[in-house]
Amino acid sequence: MSGAEWELFINTNAYTDSEWPDDPRIQMVVSGRVGPADKRDQCARLATGDVLIFLDDDSYPSGNFLETANKIFSLPDVHAVGGPALTPTENSFWQRVSGASFTSRLTGGNPHRYLPLGKTRMVDDWPSVNFLVRRDVFLAVGGFSSPFWPGEDTFLCNKLVENGFKIWYVPELRVWHHRRSGLRRHLQQIGNYGRHRGYFARRFPTNSRKVKYFIPSAFVILFVLFAILALITGVSWPALLLGSCYLVAVGGAAMMIARRDGPLIGVAVIPFVVSTHFSYGIQFLRGFTTFSEFKSRLR
Repeated sequence: MSGAEWELFINTNAYTDSEWPDDPRIQMVVSGRVGPADKRDQCARLATGDVLIFLDDDSYPSGNFLETANKIFSLPDVHAVGGPALTPTENSFWQRVSGASFTSRLTGGNPHRYLPLGKTRMVDDWPSVNFLVRRDVFLAVGGFSSPFWPGEDTFLCNKLVENGFKIWYVPELRVWHHRRSGLRRHLQQIGNYGRHRGYFARRFPTNSRKVKYFIPSAFVILFVLFAILALITGVSWPALLLGSCYLVAVGGAAMMIARRDGPLIGVAVIPFVVSTHFSYGIQFLRGFTTFSEFKSRLR
């Protein structure tokens, strides 16, 4: 794979007569109304290249993306690669607030997914908004073959890791990813993440049963228990202690974000951080305690 050798598949639910670039390397694939995993599996079967690059429909790669990828996949033992998905500067204020909320360890838990942090290293899970995998490796594990969305990427990474394939994080391999606009849409996304991660933590533990994924739920449970204790017995100091420590942590996260993104975003991100914890924590518990057939919902 070189920077000049590429093909692009755009998978849509239905045919559209929109103008397309006059380039034989660009193909439109009509899949019908199916999930992203099915769309990507379909395009992977049509692809002829050695490396598959997965992007979302609201993301776009940086200018040197293919050149960077070419260098990485020329190295041995590189089976799959992920890079950060940055918030575009042209996004609206509230989109940038949503993106900023993911960049603190207190909320996202994985800030290197949203910022080019640290050095190249191995990971066991990566979002498909910026995910590359050798085509033969992808086919060897059966592709996504996943009924889940979101979470199809975690499901794929789980199969890769269990089959001994290595996934690398490369901070220089960057894409731009438009964020959700407004708190409501942000929380819808977070709730979906939490519910699927909770189910995966019980069902596919290899890359999902980690302490950090349980922390928001533990906080929600403690908060509810301490609130009930205060109402029944009048003993309020556990709730006050928990609340004070939490507010200090949220304040510290907001200050860190303010230093990087500006004071207005630092202030505006506070309700996003707090509501993110409750939404994720509740939905994680919901997913973790789902023992019947688990179904994802398409938009």
